[in-house]
Amino acid sequence: MCWKQMDNSKKKFERECREAEKAQQSYERLDNDTNATKADVEKAKQQLNLRTHMADENKNEYAAQLQNFNGEQHKHFYIVIPQIYKQLQEMDERRTIKLSECYKGFADSERKVIPIISKCLEGMILAAKSVDERRDSQIVIDCFKSGFEPPGDFPFEDYSQNIYRTISDGTISTPKQEGMKIDSKTTVGKAKGKLWLFGKKPKGPALEDFSHLPPEQRRKKLQQRIDELNRELQKETDQKDALIKMKDVYEKTPQMGDPGSLQPKLAETMSNMDRLRMEIHKNEAWLSEVEGKVAARGDRRHSSDINHLVTQGRESPEGSYTDDANQEVRGPQQQHAHPNEFDDEFEDDDPLPAIGHCKAIYPFDGHNEGTLAMKEGEVLYVIEEDKGDGWTRARRQNGEEGYVPTSYIDVTLEKSSKEHISALADSAVKGAPRIVVRLQHFGNL
Repeated sequence: MCWKQMDNSKKKFERECREAEKAQQSYERLDNDTNATKADVEKAKQQLNLRTHMADENKNEYAAQLQNFNGEQHKHFYIVIPQIYKQLQEMDERRTIKLSECYKGFADSERKVIPIISKCLEGMILAAKSVDERRDSQIVIDCFKSGFEPPGDFPFEDYSQNIYRTISDGTISTPKQEGMKIDSKTTVGKAKGKLWLFGKKPKGPALEDFSHLPPEQRRKKLQQRIDELNRELQKETDQKDALIKMKDVYEKTPQMGDPGSLQPKLAETMSNMDRLRMEIHKNEAWLSEVEGKVAARGDRRHSSDINHLVTQGRESPEGSYTDDANQEVRGPQQQHAHPNEFDDEFEDDDPLPAIGHCKAIYPFDGHNEGTLAMKEGEVLYVIEEDKGDGWTRARRQNGEEGYVPTSYIDVTLEKSSKEHISALADSAVKGAPRIVVRLQHFGNL
């Protein structure tokens, strides 16, 4: 702004100086002209004095504006700008100090953490050296193997055994064909006894009852074996009936064949039937043992199977304490006599309480009946743990329930619930009072 004022005054002073020069030249020309009148000379002289006076005033104003501009310029470049640079310098120095303090703190913290990092790295190296790939792969196989055997070869079924043919020696070839049939069964049985390529090789009778498998898989395997033995027993029974009928035919018609030739085959069939019955009885005993263990696990998992927990002891069903020993004995009998006594009481209770939560690692469609579809990252409530069959019962927030694959989710169980149920189960074992707990109030406990 000062520079503009000074420039305007300078241009105005320059213009007035040129006008004054013109007025002086006009006055001198008229003063030297002999033909000019005195009035014209006086008028030119007055005009010269006026222009000279105005030029002097503009000169003074230009000088003042120039002095003001020089002062402002000196103040700007020698006072204001140095102060700004000084403040910027001080700010940068403070920033440098803060950076030095930050680097020092970072170095101190890093120096303190280096021993911890070194120790962690050493632990990682030791853990890496201790990796046993055989054991780890076997653990993965044990966790994910289905336990089902591959199908064996189909046996040869001879439908021509009931066709009677006359042979020169008076006998028929049925016994040989039956013998071939038994051999094929034996071969199939041996083939079925083999496990998968990467499974565990059975070592002696220790694995005959499938005790190396989880309870649910063991139950399925035993049930499958019992069904196969029953089918084989039915085949042997049908074969025995057919042999008896053939023997009667031979006795009535000797030319058809010798009845005595069927006796070894009939004895072998009876022996096979006895052997199969013993195998079925033994496997049924193992199955009963497994089902008893599964039922015991279900009793310990009260939060997912039932809505109340009952322990035997010296307390009435309503929870009042009693010292009557006879009532202690009658308690279980009354419970069996009225199985729906507590069902009516809790018939309208809330749904099963959640024993934890889970997060879906992979998406699941859930097309089958009883399953629950889920998206990746979805969080569900867990209301029943995996019993060994690879499925976990879960529920959404809207109340929709179903089963989801255990390998598709990351399960987190509530520690307090598991500890409380274990404590109640231990109390029942030690003869604590008989308790009825409504699990809808379980969180308050």
